[in-house]
Amino acid sequence: QVQLVESGGGLVQAGDSLRLSCAVSGRSFSSYAMAWFRQAPGKERDIVAHISWSGVRIYYADSVKGRFTIHRDNAKNTVVLQMNSLKSEDSAVYYCAAVARQIPPRGSHEYDYWGQGTQVTVSS
Repeated sequence: QVQLVESGGGLVQAGDSLRLSCAVSGRSFSSYAMAWFRQAPGKERDIVAHISWSGVRIYYADSVKGRFTIHRDNAKNTVVLQMNSLKSEDSAVYYCAAVARQIPPRGSHEYDYWGQGTQVTVSS
């Protein structure tokens, strides 16, 4: 059983930064590909970034490239999303997800484990 718990969301102003953390419990965290998704009201759940188990393979959605950074600490079973220069369009519920694959997928339907989500609201 793998459990994911996100933290770090909140209300900020445009241009501010937030750091989201995802704590993962369960075995073999280092063998899981991890990702962050987000979902705004009335919209689909879209990938923001993913990272392979080794941390070598990383992907960012075009909308966040250059502003967001994903990294993981396999010793602490944690994956972090550092979000800088936030924009109002970044407002959404952010979800952490995990799947036991070497190459991280991009589709939400391909992830097996999900956190409960954390709200990020950016006021303009």
